[in-house]
Amino acid sequence: MAARALLMLREASPWALAGAAAAVALLWLVAWTAEWAWWTPRRLDRALRAQGLKGTRYRLFTGDLAENARINREARTKPLPLGCHDIAPRVQPMLHRAIKEYGKMSFTWFGPIPRVMIPDPELVKEVLSNKFGHFGKPRSSRIGKLLADGVVNHDGEKWAKHRRILNPAFHHEKIKRMLPVFSTCCAETITKWENSMPSEGSFEVDVWPEFQNLTGDVISRTAFGSSYQEGMKIFQLQGELAERLVQSFQTIFIPGYWFLPTKNNRRMREIDREIRKTLREIIRKREKAIKDGKTNNDDLLGLLLESNMNESKGNAKLGLSTEDVIEECKLFYFAGMETTSVLLTWTLIVLSLHPEWQEGAREEVLNHFGRAKPDFDSLNHLKTVTMILYEVLRLYPPATFIVRRTYKEMELGSIIYPAGVNLQLPILFIHHDPEIWGKDASEFNPARFADGVSNATKHQGAFFPFGGGPRICIGQNFALLEAKMALCTILQRFSFELSPSYTHAPYTVITLHPQHGAQIRLKKL
Repeated sequence: MAARALLMLREASPWALAGAAAAVALLWLVAWTAEWAWWTPRRLDRALRAQGLKGTRYRLFTGDLAENARINREARTKPLPLGCHDIAPRVQPMLHRAIKEYGKMSFTWFGPIPRVMIPDPELVKEVLSNKFGHFGKPRSSRIGKLLADGVVNHDGEKWAKHRRILNPAFHHEKIKRMLPVFSTCCAETITKWENSMPSEGSFEVDVWPEFQNLTGDVISRTAFGSSYQEGMKIFQLQGELAERLVQSFQTIFIPGYWFLPTKNNRRMREIDREIRKTLREIIRKREKAIKDGKTNNDDLLGLLLESNMNESKGNAKLGLSTEDVIEECKLFYFAGMETTSVLLTWTLIVLSLHPEWQEGAREEVLNHFGRAKPDFDSLNHLKTVTMILYEVLRLYPPATFIVRRTYKEMELGSIIYPAGVNLQLPILFIHHDPEIWGKDASEFNPARFADGVSNATKHQGAFFPFGGGPRICIGQNFALLEAKMALCTILQRFSFELSPSYTHAPYTVITLHPQHGAQIRLKKL
């Protein structure tokens, strides 16, 4: 019988064999898709509900993505009243609705993957500490990796190697040496504003694009030194890429969608190629300059390449490849530029709404520096300015949530989570929770940080705008120092208030943006 089957197989035509192979492949694909898009989500749904968790109903392939997009569009048509810092219902309406309907510890669906809200700061702290390596980063989609696939997306030994090589570039002594660049870029922005101002009266400026340009200039110069003009092209391209990436979130779980030649997909690939080409050339020139002894390695790229050479010790496998360095440079740009520009924008908006704190910060700055350039040590001793920045980070965190994934069955709190569940650490909701911060949780009150972050609330893990644990943002000190320099320079030269044309409408494009800009009236002091 077996011999007969073998004979028939030998006599079969190539077309018949190809057809049989195609049929087997199709059956496998159907089975895999059914398991991925239907059986696994149903199994996870039952496991969560059996333990008392409640959440939205799973929809095939897309989960809550389409509904999330719909209510986001609806929310964005309704601006908030001036002075309202209770922004969660507008910024994350889907999660806000889920909490109201199902409770704080509820779940929604990101495609076929359940996302469970973890509202307890102690549990957040446990997840972020990741002592046993069981709470990893979710697998990034092919589209998501376009923006940056550096250390922020890695796990395990790969993450440890990248972090180890990156750490020297962000040592506080290295950042301290970058302060003159921060100062120069801030001074150029201030000079531009002063030159646009009439001899009397005030001058209106949308500070959102201004701060994007400022922080893009800073990261271009600090990351690439003399190649900063080429770096600015990357900053502009990544801004467009972020916008297009958000458009893709609704379709991210449709199998094979990335390969369709849609206008958005084609443009994202084109941007990616252009960014990589520019960075590859910058890196090639820098590596040659280092080998020729013609560079002092004072910028982030030089420090990264120097650290990489020390780590690899001539063995390329021990260090980062050129492609790895490209991804880290992309991350420098997105994280470095976005975080600080968002923080500065909301800081000026909030200080315009609370002029008493603006005056208090200005008094502190003038007492420390007068009209002179701020120095490193004094910047780190500014109490009122630091309190204000922390409170803005609490109310308007650049990243509104963090996601981790269970890679094996894990117990957290009283719940046993099966492998394949996403845990959503809701920065924005925890930062605004009155049970944690008190009745004034949605009010601007920097005084809560008068005795430092650790004493601002009884929950040690309740304030985490830069994440926490071993994966805490490597650039947080860079971002805060840059923000302090920019804010001090502005306070030395101008008083400011909101323009009547300003509309209070925070929303997310990866990070927390002002939907209609941030129009501020500046008055020269």
